[in-house]
Amino acid sequence: MHTVNEFKKSAIALLIALIFLAPATTFGQVRIPDEARIDDAAFREVIANGEQLERQGRWGEALTHYEDALRLHGHDTSVQRKANLARLHYDVGRRYTDQSYVRSVQQMTREDALKLYDEVLRKIQSSYVDSPRWSEVSREGLKQLDVALKEDAFNRKNLKSVDQNRIDQIRQMLNANVKWQDVTTPQQAVETANYAAELMWQNLGVAPTATILEFACGTAATLDPYTSFLTQDQLTEVYSQIEGNFVGLGVELKADSGNLLIVHAIDGSPAHQAGIRSGDRIVAVDGQRTEVVSTDKAADMLKGPIGSTVRVTILSPNQQPREVVVRRDRVEVPSVDNIHLVDQQSKIGYLKITSFQKNTPADLSRALWQLHRDGMRALVIDLRGNPGGLLTASVDMVDLFVEQGTIVSTRGRNAREDFDYTAHMPGTWRVPLVVLIDSNSASASEIFAGAIRDHRRGTVVGQRSYGKGSVQGIFPLATGGTGLRLTTAKFFSPSGRAISRNGVLPDVNVRVAAKPSLTEVKTTQNGDPVMDAGVVAARQLLGVAGISGRTQDQR
Repeated sequence: MHTVNEFKKSAIALLIALIFLAPATTFGQVRIPDEARIDDAAFREVIANGEQLERQGRWGEALTHYEDALRLHGHDTSVQRKANLARLHYDVGRRYTDQSYVRSVQQMTREDALKLYDEVLRKIQSSYVDSPRWSEVSREGLKQLDVALKEDAFNRKNLKSVDQNRIDQIRQMLNANVKWQDVTTPQQAVETANYAAELMWQNLGVAPTATILEFACGTAATLDPYTSFLTQDQLTEVYSQIEGNFVGLGVELKADSGNLLIVHAIDGSPAHQAGIRSGDRIVAVDGQRTEVVSTDKAADMLKGPIGSTVRVTILSPNQQPREVVVRRDRVEVPSVDNIHLVDQQSKIGYLKITSFQKNTPADLSRALWQLHRDGMRALVIDLRGNPGGLLTASVDMVDLFVEQGTIVSTRGRNAREDFDYTAHMPGTWRVPLVVLIDSNSASASEIFAGAIRDHRRGTVVGQRSYGKGSVQGIFPLATGGTGLRLTTAKFFSPSGRAISRNGVLPDVNVRVAAKPSLTEVKTTQNGDPVMDAGVVAARQLLGVAGISGRTQDQR
């Protein structure tokens, strides 16, 4: 998530998590049992599937499985290690399909690469949430280099015609001779990376820039799951996400079984206009099958300048594959979607927040007035699957419903990261409120849901949220147009509780599985038990509050 800093400033803080644990009853609703125990068999199956994907070199999909396992089982150190290793492997492949990164390796001088690494270390020294131990920082850079030497993507670009036995010998030599244990300062860490670069150059002919950049990327990636080095293209994409627009096809993708599963096709986007829908799969891009070129490379092939075209092979459920030519264009990402009355008789409004962007608070306000004109007496806000976004957007949205008090607090190693965001009474909507969450509701979503629950302002329905609890800053770097996403603070709910790793617990817990739901909802009118539970909760709030239709905002 991001703080109030504008792009002109050196850092834009990205919010990444909040959790709060409050009593499980609000507005007089019936006490619901706590979340059921995790199914150990399911947990073991997820881990086994991740390990199988590892053996196949499908690191991105393996990482997804390990992250799912962490959500199932909380913080498990052995699974966290697996996730960290998978992330290192995955990042190598992703970087070398990123043309801006490849250009950096080819064009950046050794001196510029060392300057960039030094800048990364200085940002960590001045702004990272915890005090860094420079020996560990240097060790993780070396570890990333060791992982890169095992990856075909790195070797194809930097080690043409080098025998694998020779590569293995140099890996052993690096681990024996690079004395990361003696590193106590950022300058020594830079010198250590330069020494490793010289060994790689003398023994394998690898350009020093390639080695030094692996140290920079590994140092960032292993601090925590949310800190990372940003290539030039990745930094541009982050800014596009903040603004809510980008150039592309207008689809949200997920790697799945060697294909690109279309999780969501944005209405009106180039993909949507070409007949591509959510649930379809991309099985080939410009004639190259995704299972052959890797899903990471295929996803990168979908990118391109505005006005250019790409030929994709689409597989829809129960249909034969078909080829579609899609023209890349600027896509406006709607952050407030599907606005309507979900229950005409009770006048219960519904809207879905897909992300927290600069324009989301204004879009939400317009949606509220639209529903108000339609006679809304209660409201369901759907945050399921929402990965978050701007911290300030979530704060402004909470402020539409909470009259006063703390919304979220941030605390960092430096006093400048300490801030309490508070609500202000003018413009507050009093409409009875239900918030839907699931295990993929993260970051700003958790700030919103946590504040609503902590202030007893509404009922939270669904499953425990993702459980991020830190704030990231986006720092543009002076070298190569690159950047750094860096954890700068941790955040806390209005009650002062940290949410990291725990997530926001719903008031009404709905298990979406073959097993019976933990709520009293027995039937599903639309095949969505969480939505049904939300509507029931909204009706209960209307009954408890004795609402007579007065939903307009207070002035």
